Amino acid sequence: MRLSAFRRAFVGPFLLAASVAQAQNQPPQLGTAPIPEVIKAMTLEEKANLVVGNGFYLPDLAKLMPQMLKNLRPEQSKIVGTAGTTYALPKFNIASLAESDGPSGINVYYQSGSRTFYATAWPSPELQACSWDTALVRQVGRAYGHEAKEYGLDIPLAPALNLHRSPLGGRNFEYYSEDPLVSGRMAAAMVQGLQSQGIGSSIKHFAANNQETNRNTVNTIVSERALRELYLRGFEIAVKEAQPWTVMSSYNKINGTYTSESRDLLTTILRDEWGFKGFVMTDWFSGTDPVAQQRAGNDLLMPGKPEETQKIIAAVQSKALPESVLDENVARILRVMLQAPSFKKYAYADHTDLTQSARLAREAAAQSMVLLKNSAATLPISSRKQLVSLFGSTSYDLLAGGSGSGTVNATYKVSLADGLTRAGYTLEQKVQQAYTQYVGQELLKRPKQTFMQQFAKPYKPVVELPLDSALLVQSAKTGGVAVISFGRVAGEGTDRKPEDFYLTDAEKSLLKRVSTAFHAQGKKVVVVLNVTGVVDVAQWRDQADAIVLAWLPGQEGGNALADVLSGQVNPSGKLASTFPMRYADEPTAKNFPGKTLPVPASAASTGVFTSAAPPAEVTYEEGVYVGYRYYNTFGVKPAYEFGYGLSYTTFSYGPLTLSAPTFSGQLTATVTITNTGKVAGKEVAQLYLAAPTTKLDKPSSELKGFAKTGLLQPGQSQTLTFTLQPHDLASFNTKASAWVADAGTYAVRVGASSLDVKGTASFKLAKELVVEKTHKSLTPQVAIKELQFKK
Repeated sequence: MRLSAFRRAFVGPFLLAASVAQAQNQPPQLGTAPIPEVIKAMTLEEKANLVVGNGFYLPDLAKLMPQMLKNLRPEQSKIVGTAGTTYALPKFNIASLAESDGPSGINVYYQSGSRTFYATAWPSPELQACSWDTALVRQVGRAYGHEAKEYGLDIPLAPALNLHRSPLGGRNFEYYSEDPLVSGRMAAAMVQGLQSQGIGSSIKHFAANNQETNRNTVNTIVSERALRELYLRGFEIAVKEAQPWTVMSSYNKINGTYTSESRDLLTTILRDEWGFKGFVMTDWFSGTDPVAQQRAGNDLLMPGKPEETQKIIAAVQSKALPESVLDENVARILRVMLQAPSFKKYAYADHTDLTQSARLAREAAAQSMVLLKNSAATLPISSRKQLVSLFGSTSYDLLAGGSGSGTVNATYKVSLADGLTRAGYTLEQKVQQAYTQYVGQELLKRPKQTFMQQFAKPYKPVVELPLDSALLVQSAKTGGVAVISFGRVAGEGTDRKPEDFYLTDAEKSLLKRVSTAFHAQGKKVVVVLNVTGVVDVAQWRDQADAIVLAWLPGQEGGNALADVLSGQVNPSGKLASTFPMRYADEPTAKNFPGKTLPVPASAASTGVFTSAAPPAEVTYEEGVYVGYRYYNTFGVKPAYEFGYGLSYTTFSYGPLTLSAPTFSGQLTATVTITNTGKVAGKEVAQLYLAAPTTKLDKPSSELKGFAKTGLLQPGQSQTLTFTLQPHDLASFNTKASAWVADAGTYAVRVGASSLDVKGTASFKLAKELVVEKTHKSLTPQVAIKELQFKK
């Protein structure tokens, strides 16, 4: 018998039998077998591993926190330097998911060993929100998502949408607005953009994470109504409109319970009431009890510690944690995993077109910047023949983004000086030389920081140059216009202080001296605010002829600013947070960031608290009166109100018309906007609603809709339509545990800001409408003396 015949007769059947036996012994595979069957085949240890993260790695953490890194399995991590990964079980075809920060772009520092990782530094979410343009934000999300996918990532930890409760919040640059509708719709647009690329998103930080001071231990004491109407509402909008793959629970407690351990928050509200389908992950190292987190419905504990796995195993063995609960948490992770690039073995390129993303970053920044003041048409600086005298340290060292996990390692950043030069302007040489030399020397004094050093103590903007008087006088004579940039930066881990709200003595001196010198020559002064959060303008704005708010504009900030200052782009941004006259006017100024509490003797002896994270609490005494809801209701004049922003052209509003005089199911409001100026521009129209106050104390009006026109040419009009749904009429009635629209007359207002009302109309609701019943949840354990408006 020939060898080939022998193989067919004897070896072939043997191999086939072996193959069948191997297939029969193979455990069920994720993607082909039903998820319950896969979970049933797992051991308890394998299940526990899946709900605990796989650790994360940054080179400078290796020596500082070796215990934390013990759980890292480098062979499972495609990208070294991500925020974290999940545990892989190859025998079940279960992949490891790669997650990365953050809200302003991918935050990864190293890839493939020694290669430096670069990504696009997008305009901060705080700036993007000022575009009031969900289509633009969705476009940014698509580009961001494509970039993340091609770098091998599965879930960027973005967007972040906590409210700007206080102007001093350290992470406000990562968040969108003081208003939940703006926050929710912007976040939904970002999620839609990201997930259109086949990757996930993680909306964060759920919920009421409105400060960084004592963030790991602070107990946020807040009423159910304020939670429902403000601090949860944006998340609800994002979940219902966009269904993010994941939600990240926050560090803080709400009314006595850590959010990651709150079944009320993560199961009753998020899943049962809102219909969330994805999985919940913790913020990094948050909470204290992994078993309570599992019971609450916090599926994944990040970044993952070995002791968490052991505690979960022990709890199941002792019946303290039903294995069915663990099974459901595993199932939710696996259902999301089926959609992930890593599971699908996507062949990512390991590079992407950062040039194309940079162009979009520039456009997004320019379309979002806010023109706060423009006396006598100071802007645009239309003539390139004017010499620009450029002052201020941040004019030469742009603050592209904030610090902490929201940092992005971009290949470059464009300063205002570079942007103006590229736009064809000539900078006054002696001023430019003085600042270039000074700022360069100051930056050289700074040693290169590791990630953790930068995280713990980020560098502040370069202190202002003590400008030579003779140089200033000469510049005023030879220069055509003065431009001054003031900067503020903040980030994760630390809130700003009240003094950071105001200009420093050096900044005040610079502005006064420049203003005096240039105004004496009949020349204009422009101020650019390159800041991380709301700052004072009222004390000094009379010294400036024009003010442009750039926030933290990303890597293309200088080019985008030049586009706006030159008129290449007509500014159309509007404020998504109020600028008060003074910090003391803020309703939160009396209780932000709360108080530190004594460390209990028992806790101190066991090392539960450290000097860096003592127990703390903050009471939201302002209730629902946050931001413009407070200023407008109580008649407190702001410096610049919510929704405010100027243009290089003008717009008129036609009559506001309603589809019906009474509300029945829904109602539409329509207004036509016309460009009555001389240049093309875009306008943001905002719809506010004033509800009856016969039963509940309510703000004078609340934002219920917004829309941005297209680019209207002079004389061109566009009709905008807003739809009011039952939920838009309702307030949260705590006693009834329901969203209720009271019977009576509702006033509809359309305007260019929350105070600049252009048209009004009204409709009636014949009888009380219970829009939605909810569960009694997150009830405060102590009485709260909330702010009330008394007529």
